[in-house]
Amino acid sequence: MKYTQLGRTGLEVSRLVLGTMNFGPQTDESDSHAIMDAALAAGINYFDTANVYGWGENKGRTEQIIGTWFAQGGGRRDKTVLATKVYGNMAGDGDTWPNHHKLSALNIRRAVDASLKRLQTDYIDIYQFHHVDRSTPVDEIWQAIEVLIQQGKILYAGSSNFPGWKIAQANEAAARRGRLGLVSEQCLYNLAERRAEMEVIPAAQEYGLGVIPWSPLHGGLLGGVLKKEATSGRRASGRSAEALADSTIRGQIQSYEDLLDKHGLAPGEVALAWLLTRPGVTGPIVGPRTADQLESALRALELELSDEVLSSLDEIFPGTGPSPEAFAW
Repeated sequence: MKYTQLGRTGLEVSRLVLGTMNFGPQTDESDSHAIMDAALAAGINYFDTANVYGWGENKGRTEQIIGTWFAQGGGRRDKTVLATKVYGNMAGDGDTWPNHHKLSALNIRRAVDASLKRLQTDYIDIYQFHHVDRSTPVDEIWQAIEVLIQQGKILYAGSSNFPGWKIAQANEAAARRGRLGLVSEQCLYNLAERRAEMEVIPAAQEYGLGVIPWSPLHGGLLGGVLKKEATSGRRASGRSAEALADSTIRGQIQSYEDLLDKHGLAPGEVALAWLLTRPGVTGPIVGPRTADQLESALRALELELSDEVLSSLDEIFPGTGPSPEAFAW
């Protein structure tokens, strides 16, 4: 396993991040534990989750599964850099009672204690804001985080789905308070979705945040979806199916798969390996439903993409260009 420091911190993390969103909804507890054991054995030490994972009436279930895994002992918690998130509404479905979501000091206090209980741990390494909160003052958010750090309940704060200007605002506010501020940003970033290169990633680099791309295969679109359709009859679903209905996108994916077939490369592994070459990226989040999917992700770490392949990928999936040149001069 290869490791790097998370942004400007001294924290060493693996270059692949284990995403746990499927634990509970698609992968049962026993198989989830086996995947986490395999990830740790392979050297993956950075595990990502969120309080809402499990979804619907089962919100919090994913954290519970991680908690029962930690409870088995064997150094599991000590070896894991644990990241979870706060923002989503944790009240029951249809319950509109206030203060059970977003980033008020009250909800942050309530949410972290509930996550710690489910996770069966006394601290969270990286506590992440799952979304921007347009109604809570940034100083209120940092005041709540400072209390949690002083109490030893969290070590670092991170963001997810923040625009570049919000990263700047948050870290400037933290600096005025003499605090470290955000140390990571999780953003939607992959070959087919490169808008983060315009503002988000430059802001993260400027302020020393590690970039953690989520959906590195863009909902399966970059995982060889057309070949699977042709050879097994397994048709794309969800976001991938919607995207492929666009003839331009379908043409891009066909060119992508043809290029990699020519070079004898696996599409999903290339999508991950490409992200590992990108400036500012700490490591992409992989969310395996099975042990085989984890093994495929691990192979991407050893994959060296040639200049020819990288150049061809840029031709198929051109980036947006930097700001402001992408939309001005």
